[in-house]
Amino acid sequence: MNNFTKIITLLCFTAAFTACSKDEDPIVTVPASDGSTLTLNGLIGAEAGTSAGNSVFVDFSTDKQTSVARASWDLGFYSGTEYRVILNHSAGATAIATTKTNLNDVTAADTTSLVTSATLALGQGAGLFTTIDPIEGTASAYLAGTVIQAVSATEADNKVYIVNRGSAGIDGNRGWQKIRVIRNASGYTLQYAKITETTFRTLNIAKDAAYNFKYASFATGAVTVEPEKAAWDIEWGLTTYKASATTPYTFSDFVIINFVAGITASEVIFSGTTANSTITYANFTEANLTGITFVGTRDVIGSNWRNTTGTAVGVKTDRFYLVKDGAGNIYKLKFISFHPNDSGVRGKPVIEYKLVKKA
Repeated sequence: MNNFTKIITLLCFTAAFTACSKDEDPIVTVPASDGSTLTLNGLIGAEAGTSAGNSVFVDFSTDKQTSVARASWDLGFYSGTEYRVILNHSAGATAIATTKTNLNDVTAADTTSLVTSATLALGQGAGLFTTIDPIEGTASAYLAGTVIQAVSATEADNKVYIVNRGSAGIDGNRGWQKIRVIRNASGYTLQYAKITETTFRTLNIAKDAAYNFKYASFATGAVTVEPEKAAWDIEWGLTTYKASATTPYTFSDFVIINFVAGITASEVIFSGTTANSTITYANFTEANLTGITFVGTRDVIGSNWRNTTGTAVGVKTDRFYLVKDGAGNIYKLKFISFHPNDSGVRGKPVIEYKLVKKA
């Protein structure tokens, strides 16, 4: 075999080997994180920690946190089979339906009685639970109970709503807006204007199955808020909740699980009379999962993890949480600090989580 023939043979062999290797390249799967300690970035600047400007989304399996300004959005549009629109719970937004279907027919005069009665106010001694989205319960209850009713396929059935954008812990008067939502071929069409304006803008929001919701701001249009639904487990920040059984209120340092995407959790109290009274965060293992009940309610963690009054202000040290992510991994989660009393910084809580059971 002459040298030229040898070279041609070698090149053919190399090409064939390379093609075979490319065809057989394995799919690389990144394993779920074994756990980490994170300081959540709730502060945008010099604002008070009780009014931290960010909501923070955390994905345990990738050790990733995503901070998003609470004031960056106004409405969320559900990407599932139903046509539902949510209010900005992290700003204390409220809304009420009118009997009208034309935005231009709604004027500042329609708000006079709302201002007098404080119907769209939010805080202790004001506001109604009927003007906010559900604050607790399962995903199905949450979606079924939104202030803005399901967007009808019959366009004439979709009413105009008056929205108080909310200002909880946010500088400036965000004002009132009038909106109407109708369906389009890919999702939603939002019609919106300030309450005093005589013309309105439109914005099309397409559904995207990778996300729970797609978001819009009255100021900037379409915006990105929460990560893809498979890429976060909990959200920390300020949210609309309740001061009592009759009074809606905004809570700082509130933790919501990704309940719309099917994330579930359980609280484990290891002092007192619970069944797990001798099981601490440190010694909890997969063997201890027997008998644990996971639930998919919005406030299963909520504000239960910390004290903000009295002499015991700080993280509660008698409990931790179990979180089952969308892939089936189970993590144990505890809060380390959030307040000067526990050597923390308000607005930058520290959490620790460990993988208990791999999917």
